[in-house]
Amino acid sequence: MEEGRATEPAELGPSLGKFGPLEVKLATTKKEIRKAQRLRYKVFYEEGGAKADRTAALIRRDVCPFDGACDHLLVIDHAAVNRFGKPKPKVVGTYRLLRQDRAEAHHGFYAAQEYDIAPMLARHSGKCFLELGRSCVLAPYRSKRTLELLWRGIWAYAKHYKVDALFGCASLEGTNPLTHAASLSFLAHFANASSEWRVRALATRHVPMQIINRESVDKRRALAALPPLIKGYLRCGAKVGDGAVIDSQFGTTDVFIIMPVAELDIRYIEHFGGPPVDKQVA
Repeated sequence: MEEGRATEPAELGPSLGKFGPLEVKLATTKKEIRKAQRLRYKVFYEEGGAKADRTAALIRRDVCPFDGACDHLLVIDHAAVNRFGKPKPKVVGTYRLLRQDRAEAHHGFYAAQEYDIAPMLARHSGKCFLELGRSCVLAPYRSKRTLELLWRGIWAYAKHYKVDALFGCASLEGTNPLTHAASLSFLAHFANASSEWRVRALATRHVPMQIINRESVDKRRALAALPPLIKGYLRCGAKVGDGAVIDSQFGTTDVFIIMPVAELDIRYIEHFGGPPVDKQVA
């Protein structure tokens, strides 16, 4: 079983920022990666209702074949205590980071199981892509502070590896797209990626997102109904791909998110300590 790849401290960090007792860092040991997988299991399977196979249910960890090629970003609460009241730092947030060179040397990109990303990669053959995935935060820590720390870590990582574009699949809860008709239509009409960056869902999995016509979409209400993570991506300047995908295992409706670094909001880049970028598309 492939548990994951531990990043050597000499490569980057490993500590990428602190806010009070919270620290964002890269996993440097298999033990830390296992803690991230246990957090993912708690959030995705115990809270979110994802369907665990026999192995996952037995070990109570969300283990994925892609973990071995990824770096794992963690938020650790150093003020946490165990049931006996003794200090015991714990992982309370995580993100999985998959660089293009690592993807090409292993299983490819995770998003390729849902979206035809090859044309986009070919159009930008000289650029460096980073896939974001498996993001989750423990319920009591779902605050602006934790999310900002995760983003600070992502920007530090992207700057270090000279990333040109970030992408990944983001999820809406449930497998009936009609329950998200307003939000999906809003994304399709007002946040669709340009042809240069557009990615289409695989033909066998493509679910139309333009359920409501453009004129009938209440933009304010549709935006408010989106999950906080997707709203955060949009504030940065992210765009979405063509078509949603139903993920039956995780019980979600997925959309493709693309964030070319040169097109992101410079205020967010500066706030999170990311790379200085030119607003022009390269």
